[in-house]
Amino acid sequence: MKRSHQQAFSAPPRPGAWKKLDITPESLAKLEKDMTICKPAPFSDDEEAVRDRNACNYTQKITLEMARAGTSPRAIRVYADGIYDLFHQGHARQLMQAKNLFSNVYLIVGVNSDAMTHQRKGRTVMTEDERYEAVRHCRYVDEVLPDAPWSLDDEFLEKNKIDFVAHDDIPYTTGSETDVYAHIKARGMFVSTERTEGVSTSDVVSRIVKDYDVYVRRNLARGYSAKDLNVSYINEKKYRLQNKLDDLKKKGKEMIEDIEGKRTDLISKWEEKSREFIDTFLMLFGRDGRLTQYLTEKKDSVMSALSPPSSPKAISHSSEECNSPPAKTSKFDFSSRPGASLVDDDYSDDDLEPGGM
Repeated sequence: MKRSHQQAFSAPPRPGAWKKLDITPESLAKLEKDMTICKPAPFSDDEEAVRDRNACNYTQKITLEMARAGTSPRAIRVYADGIYDLFHQGHARQLMQAKNLFSNVYLIVGVNSDAMTHQRKGRTVMTEDERYEAVRHCRYVDEVLPDAPWSLDDEFLEKNKIDFVAHDDIPYTTGSETDVYAHIKARGMFVSTERTEGVSTSDVVSRIVKDYDVYVRRNLARGYSAKDLNVSYINEKKYRLQNKLDDLKKKGKEMIEDIEGKRTDLISKWEEKSREFIDTFLMLFGRDGRLTQYLTEKKDSVMSALSPPSSPKAISHSSEECNSPPAKTSKFDFSSRPGASLVDDDYSDDDLEPGGM
């Protein structure tokens, strides 16, 4: 019968379960550190780093094949070193690659001191303390080793219990023709990482030098003095004048843009108002407008008042019917007797002469 998730987590562990999982205070601390990043990486002489180093059984040698196969019996201690001036994404990507070379990697990062760097490569922008702090706040770093040596010998590797060294595989021959990692490569302890193209401290410095005037003017505008920037009096006045001219140009451009925006708004409002005016005009004075209808109604009422309706007309007859007398008729009707002659319709009594009978 399958148990629920709640029963599985609430049930007590079987005897010997912790031994099979190899749970130790050190592994619990490591697990807690991996799950929650809440503080910077310790320095190599801090108590936490010393405890991890003492807990490492360096007699168990780990080969490159074992590390890649994931069969290492303990954490693999990988060492990466550099100057890390103006810590940038190229540095972070290099440390990320070193951290993910194998499973269960403990990454130690060595940072060269100012004295060593100035002697070997030249002046840095950041101090050694600033560079130490920048590296120890990178999420991939487990331990920071300050004042790291320029070249690595066996004594250094044994002291810090280093299994592998991570760096790009380009021969590093500063000041000599010998690769400083040649000894590490010969021992089979070198693992290469890839450089980030187009990103380096020298590139960042070159960009600043290229736009030197821009950055000097920027800092002068933010309150830095000419002495802070190591700028002469004449150059300071020149840069400040240039800043004022740039401000005037910027304000002029903003004013023009503001006027352009207001002009656009004004035209838009004028078009809207003109459209409303035309609609109102047509509503009043158009063919079917209110004023036209009103005038038409008034005109009809005035015409009605001036011309009242006429009386009904009599039935008309023709003048002939009105003037002619009625037709004469015979007094006797002989049409009913046979042989009788018809009496002329024009006959009248007035035509009889006396004695005619």
